[in-house]
Amino acid sequence: MPFLPFMRLWEAGEIDLHHTFNIDGKTHALWLSRSSEGYRLELAGGRSGPVALVEKHKGEAHLIVDGRSEPVVYVVDGDLVHVHLGGQSYAVRYIDPLVALSGVSDDAGHNVARAPMPGVVLSVRVSVGERVTAGTVVAIIESMKLETAIRASQDGVVEKIHVRDGESFDRDAALVTLSQEGS
Repeated sequence: MPFLPFMRLWEAGEIDLHHTFNIDGKTHALWLSRSSEGYRLELAGGRSGPVALVEKHKGEAHLIVDGRSEPVVYVVDGDLVHVHLGGQSYAVRYIDPLVALSGVSDDAGHNVARAPMPGVVLSVRVSVGERVTAGTVVAIIESMKLETAIRASQDGVVEKIHVRDGESFDRDAALVTLSQEGS
């Protein structure tokens, strides 16, 4: 999901899940959730607090974290956002959770498609032993009234299906495991 549609969904209250950003070459994980004050940001390491992004003009906003307001200047270039905050400049790239979680490999070199958020399986679209190519829809899930296609991130063979149609799952739950082609 490119950055601007992500921000619009976030501001509209449609997103409440784990997010990953690449900031100047380093990966950072965070969790945005709705709260009575608006939104709560939780970072790895246990730090958390209320957060808001208030746009002043196109390319200018105020980032409010724990009641402290910082002016932010940004330029969007596709899925890369150049941000100037607190006297520093950063290159920020949003990593789509569906892409990030669909490409998680386990210790045996298998590719495991994981749930980006809690939800329910609407349909599993593959069967064990089936050869798939990168981009093949392996399952359709529903979360927060949104249907999402979970796709294979690589070519491979469906080794295991961890869920059934109609089954509920938690965030990060294994949905489908692929073995690498020829393994």
